[in-house]
Formats: sequence, structure tokens, C-alpha cells
Amino acid sequence: MYEFTEDCLIHIDEIDDEHRRLFQMLNEAIQLADESADVTPVANNLIANLKDYAATHFAHEETYMESISDPELPLQRKEHAAFTKKINTFVPDTSSADAARESLQTLLNYLAHWLFNHILSSDIMIGKLPSKTEKASDPFAFTDAFKTGIQSVDDQHQRLFDIIRETNDLIHEELLHDKYDEIMRLLTQLREYTEFHFHDEEALMERIHYPELEAQKRAHTAFVERLVEIDLSDLDNMDDNQQDYLINLVDFLLSWLSNHILGSDMKIGEYMKKNNLAK
Repeated sequence: MYEFTEDCLIHIDEIDDEHRRLFQMLNEAIQLADESADVTPVANNLIANLKDYAATHFAHEETYMESISDPELPLQRKEHAAFTKKINTFVPDTSSADAARESLQTLLNYLAHWLFNHILSSDIMIGKLPSKTEKASDPFAFTDAFKTGIQSVDDQHQRLFDIIRETNDLIHEELLHDKYDEIMRLLTQLREYTEFHFHDEEALMERIHYPELEAQKRAHTAFVERLVEIDLSDLDNMDDNQQDYLINLVDFLLSWLSNHILGSDMKIGEYMKKNNLAK
């Protein structure tokens, strides 16, 4: 069964309720499959229900994002369209009972993976990206507010902030032509260092038996996959929107990292302090 855990809450009631319902649909399909010799009707019913419910949910989510002028809306629409295409084109394998069951499991695995990653890398940021008037004088400053009290973690967070700052500075460098290869290099560096940091942080959480390790792993995986999906080749088709796309990308990266530190990583330091664990 797939559990809709607390880390999946984005604290927008309608959207959270609809996310819960999507997880419930997956779990109902699993239960029915366990009770059925022939899972083909289960798969067909799941696909039909998902087509309707996902369309409704995506419409609600996009309408809300539009109402708050969320800069992530174009990317959300793209991700929603990819999910819809996958569901619309999925054809269960009915060549045998075993093939049908394996086909259903493949679908369920895809759906659960997509939902967790989409919620934890995209939906979690709805309404959290700062407007131009809300930005701090130096939003890339790694201040004491972000310090967990764990030196190795704080040092790595500082480096992530620095890489994002370097990327932002390069984007705003007006005299530098053909800078997109260099931006891509920095984004690759960010992904690689992020993977190193997450691995190191998860190893620490394992050593101290941190109770929220699995939630952290889900969030880490979702963010890394988001980084992997960044493709600047699309910039050639953006004309005058290239700069806006890159600025919004940096805003997302910085905001996700900031929110993750403040909402999740700070708890690691608190847990270690509460349990008198060496940092």
C-alpha cells in the first residue's frame, strides 16, 4: 500500500484532499487486485477513474496557481500533460493472467513514483516562490536562520547556496554571450553536489536512527530527478523568454532548498540535540 504521508502535505486543503484521493485510488486497485484472479477489469477501471479524477485535480491545481500568478504554472502544465498522455496511452497486457497482473503492477509503480515525485518536487512549492517585492536584499545569503547546528550539513548547504548564486550571477551577466553552456555546467555541478550532499545527509540520519529518514529520502529523490530533467536545449525555442525561464528556474532551486532546510533539515539538528547525539 502507498501511504499519503505528512511530508506530502502542501497545506492547501483542496489540493491535499485530492492528493489523498489519488493515493486512495491506487490502494483500492491494489486491494482489488489481491482479491481477483483476473486483474484486467481492475486495471481498466483504475485507468478510467484516473483519467477523470486527474483531469479534475489538475484543473483545480492550475486554476489556483493562475490565481496567485505562480511562476511554476507552465512547468506544472507540462508535467500534468505528460502524466495525462501516459495514462491515455497505457494499454494493459491481457495476453495472460500473469501478464495482466505484471502490467497492472508496472502501472501502479509508475503512478506512485510520479505522484510522490511530483508532489515533493513541484506541488510542495505552490505559492512558496517569492514575488519580486518579497525577495530579500540578498536571497542567496546563507544566514544563521538556515544553520542546523550540524557543521558538515551546514557547510554543504552553504556550498549549494553558492552554486545557485553563481548560476544567478551568470544569468544576469549581460556582456557574456553564449553563456548557456556555462550555465549548464553549473547546473550539472549543482546536481552532482546535491547528490553527494543528500547521500552524506542520509548516511548521517541512518547512523542516528532518525525517524523521518524515509520522508527525507523521498524529498531528496524528487528534487534530484527535477534537476536531471532540466534541459536548456528548449531555450532555443523561447526567444525573448529565455531570461525569464532561467530566473524562474533559479528562484525555484533556491526556494526549494530554503524550504527544505527550514522545514525538514532543521529537525535533524533538533533531534540530535534532544537526544544528546554528537554533531
